[in-house]
Amino acid sequence: MVAFFTRGDIPPHVTTLVLCVDRSNDVGRKAGVDTPVVGWEAVRSLVTDLGLADPEDAGVNSMLESLRVARDLSDEGEDVSVAVVSGAGDSAVRADRALARQLDDVLATDEFDSAVVVIDSSADERAVPMVESRLPVDAVDRVVVRQARDLESTYYLLKQFMADEELRETVLVPIGIGLLILPALLVYFSPAIAVAAVATLLGAALLYYGLGIDEAVESAPERAREALYSGQVSVVTYVAALGLSVVGVFLGALAASPTAGEFVATMQFTYAAVPWLALAALTASFGRLLDELIRDEGVRTPYLNLPFGVLAVGLLLRGFAGYFLEREANWDNLAVLGYRLAPTERLALFIVGGIALALVGVRIAASVSHETLDEVIDETGSGSTGDGGVGGNRGDGGRR
Repeated sequence: MVAFFTRGDIPPHVTTLVLCVDRSNDVGRKAGVDTPVVGWEAVRSLVTDLGLADPEDAGVNSMLESLRVARDLSDEGEDVSVAVVSGAGDSAVRADRALARQLDDVLATDEFDSAVVVIDSSADERAVPMVESRLPVDAVDRVVVRQARDLESTYYLLKQFMADEELRETVLVPIGIGLLILPALLVYFSPAIAVAAVATLLGAALLYYGLGIDEAVESAPERAREALYSGQVSVVTYVAALGLSVVGVFLGALAASPTAGEFVATMQFTYAAVPWLALAALTASFGRLLDELIRDEGVRTPYLNLPFGVLAVGLLLRGFAGYFLEREANWDNLAVLGYRLAPTERLALFIVGGIALALVGVRIAASVSHETLDEVIDETGSGSTGDGGVGGNRGDGGRR
């Protein structure tokens, strides 16, 4: 049943093989035809046999597509042969080995320069590397029945999704946990509360993975271990900064009055907590600055600017919070360093002080460091400093 396909004045030498792959062996099971089947007339006869046996089989469309591709290539003046191979066996390994033997039989019939592989499913696509190992593959033509295009495309997407381990952990695990706890929540709470709790869980899980928090958490123990072994001062100052932050949040919560309204309570919290939070940030930046000095490689501009920037921001936040609190309580003419100032004058003093601190920091950093502003911007934008947090290693591009 071998009949090579040639048309017109095309020379008999065949250089392109249009190969239809039937990895599930529908040809053998339904049509009762032994493969490989090579040649235009032989494949066209096989289409009729398989179509009569099972008109709904996607392999019929796949073989018709093979004939169409072979015809189009022949009309363009190429030498073409069309063939059908299938996998036969009770296991995937035996089916693939049978398919490989049939492919070798087809290639033994003539010398082919390249191949066009026609498939109709993701299972058939696994045979493409087998063909590529024996013959250059110019194209892979996937046939999807028009009536089932959406369903088939969805199937391919789901197959790719399920094959990605990271996507499964990010999406399927939170959804599974949410579906498991939803019935328990419905037993003890109202449907609105249960749905809100599950939505909150799913949102938190997606943010946890989407913002890369999982990577930071996984690498935190290793960074802490490296920092402890390397004797960095910033390890101690970071712990002190964490304690000061907790103190600031605690004092801010005590200062916030629930009966004063949300805005006023927020301002009370800010006014009481900002000094401690600023002190915590200042302590952490001071430790990082000491690490830079200990390395004796020169202090980079960002580490010199950071303490002044922290103080400036803290001063501004406390000034604005105090202004709103003074207006809410009708305070006026508060004494600052022995001088009585109105709320507006006091706020202006805080703003000027914050700006002055920022300018002093820039001036000191410019006089101590040899880096230019363009170098700092380049380092920050390209990530050449490579500062991975505690115990991070800098790249050479970040040293001056």
